[in-house]
Parts: sequence; structure tokens; C-alpha cells
Amino acid sequence: MTETADELSAPLGQTEKRRRRRLRFPFTALQALAVLLGLFLVAFAGFAMFSDNPLGGEPVARVAINDGTKPDDKAAAKPDAKAEHGPAPAAKQEGGERKTITIIDGSSGARQEVAIGAGGSETSDQGSAAPTTAMTGVDPRLLEKSRYGMIPVAADGLKPFTAYAADADRAKAARMPAVAIVIGGLGVGAAKTVDAIMKLPPAVTLAFTPYGSDPTKLAERARAQRHEILLQVPMEPYDYPDNDPGPQTLLATLGPDQNVDRLFWHMSRLQGYVGIGNFMGARFVATEAAMQPVVNEAAKRGLALFDDGAAPRSVAASLATGRAVPFAKGDVAIDAVPTPVEIDSALAKLESLAKERGVAVGTASALPVSIDRIGTWIKGLDRKGILLVPLTTAMLKSKSN
Repeated sequence: MTETADELSAPLGQTEKRRRRRLRFPFTALQALAVLLGLFLVAFAGFAMFSDNPLGGEPVARVAINDGTKPDDKAAAKPDAKAEHGPAPAAKQEGGERKTITIIDGSSGARQEVAIGAGGSETSDQGSAAPTTAMTGVDPRLLEKSRYGMIPVAADGLKPFTAYAADADRAKAARMPAVAIVIGGLGVGAAKTVDAIMKLPPAVTLAFTPYGSDPTKLAERARAQRHEILLQVPMEPYDYPDNDPGPQTLLATLGPDQNVDRLFWHMSRLQGYVGIGNFMGARFVATEAAMQPVVNEAAKRGLALFDDGAAPRSVAASLATGRAVPFAKGDVAIDAVPTPVEIDSALAKLESLAKERGVAVGTASALPVSIDRIGTWIKGLDRKGILLVPLTTAMLKSKSN
């Protein structure tokens, strides 16, 4: 810094004081800190008010609503939904438009398409595109297009019930006591599903719910291991909605067309199954007016019907008989109490029923303890004079008894 003549002639102490006065800031350090803090608070408030992610990086769901059509499609003539896809969509029946929402996880960026009907019920539309990819071993003649994707149908004298049934020695099954095991709740949780597929013999029937991230892939793997598969359809329990089976649940309070439309959504999630069964649904399976359209669709499409046996008042058996639909009901819930001792006791009861009636059906989930105890039990069936058979074989034997 250049010094003036006055500064050079002034005493050293006075010169230093003048310099300090000249360099003094108009505010103190504490005041500066307060200003900076205020600016930060103002910026944060503005971010929270106007940012797309006011939670500052926490996972969020972003929802983009569209009407399910591309801009170029809106001017095109719309086909008759009833003529091409069966019953009219539920949303149209209720006087609204079917819309979809895209849910985006703010942390991972994962997207999920969800369809919303006029009633506001959300349904994962994730699987509607999956059935467009042909599943290995699925006969294209046994597929029919719906608005959600491909669904099974009987055609040219063929039925999914017979086309996809697992191999079995039915002549032998007719001569000796037989048991069938149905492992349910598969498709949600790939690890437990793969355990059931790989650790249990092919004669064990596997039942898939429609809610897994890739049910087609897991179902295809099950069929590659020669298991026959069922589709479990979520149905209304008595304590619904406190106990909610999931999106697109069939409800006793909905009309037939609405429930059939929901059934089609579930049917489109995977292919290659021999029949459909209930997932929960104590109220629904006990309501004849609600169950009748479901049984009618099973008959029309060449599918079997399976009742897990949990609802004593179920009308499924009588309705299936009336439409000549292959049918079976679960006799023993093997892992109702999931401990080794109780599972072994339930399996012993299943043996007794098979010897008494000629055939019996057990149901279980894919808990590790269940897979382990059932697998061990199956290995000892031959020496007990009992044959393990797929569910379709048990259905046919029951019909002949």
C-alpha cells in the first residue's frame, strides 16, 4: 500500500491507528454469521416450498397420471372392448375412464405402472406386458387376447387342464392310496419359490399368486422342473379390507362383469397353469352369486378349480360339479402351525385320509420348515404304500371314486 506524506511524517502509533480505521468492516463477525444463517434458512424454505422433492433426498413416490393412450391414438377409432376382450372393463361400467399411474421410487428410480379404475382401486399393471412374451412350453392355441394381455382359453378340443398337467402313472394311482400336495403363495419372494421348485419332487403342485415382480419367469422355471402349476386368485375374506389379499381382489359386493374383469387381470400375469384356486377369500367362496361367474369362466377356458379348504361354507364344490369343472379341495392344512412336530402330525393325518378315502390333498406354504418336513416325508411314502400324485391326477381320481 502507498503511504501518504502525512502518514510518513506522523508518529508510528498514529499511522497504525489510521490504517486500522481505514480497514474496519461495517459489521462484526457475529453479525456476518447471523446474515449467512438467515440466507441459508430462506434458501431452505424456498427449496421445501418449490422443489419436486421436499424431503431432501428421502425416497418418494412420484405419480404421473395418463389415460392409457398415446397422443396419436386418441384420434383413432377404438375397437369394441366387449367384442375383442370379453366383458367390458370395470371402469367403463362404472362410468369412468381407466387410467394408469407411474410410481417412481425417489431413491432407486424404479418404475411401476398401476392401473386405476373408476372406483379408484389400484392394480399393478406390471404384468400386463409380460404375457406378450411367449412362455416356454405354452401352446399359443390356448391363449386369448384380453385388454390386460394373454389369458388361457380352451380351443380345438384342447384344454389347459390336460395340456399342462404333470406326468403321472394314473393307472397306478387308481389302484392305491394317493396324496397330492399343493404349495401356495409362490411368486412373491423368489428365494422361497425357487426352494419349492428345486427341493420338492415334480409331483408336488405349485400355486402362484399374481403379485411377484416376475411371475412368468418363476412359473416357467417351475414347469421346466416338470411341476404343474396353479394360479391363485385373491378373493375377499370376511374381514376385508382390514385383511386385504392385494390389488384387484375379487369382491362379493362387485357385479359379475367387474369380478370377471379383475379375474382376467390375474389370469394375464402368467401362463401354463392347469387351473385356478382361491387366495384367501372365505367370504367370496361362500357367496354363490359371486363365485358362479368365476366357475363359469373356469369351465369356458378349460381350467380346473381348487379350493384350499379353509372356508367351511364354500360353495365351490357344488358349483364346479354343476359345470363339470375338474375340482379338488384341500383336506389338511399341513403347516397351519409351522413347527416340525405339528407338520409331521398333519402329514400323518393326510396319510390316514388317503388310506380311508383313496385320495387326499394337503396344502402348505413355502416356509423352510415346511419344505424340509414335506420333502423328508415324501421320501418314505413308497414303503407306506401311498403314491404322491399331481393335483390333476387327484382330481381325476376323486371324480372316478
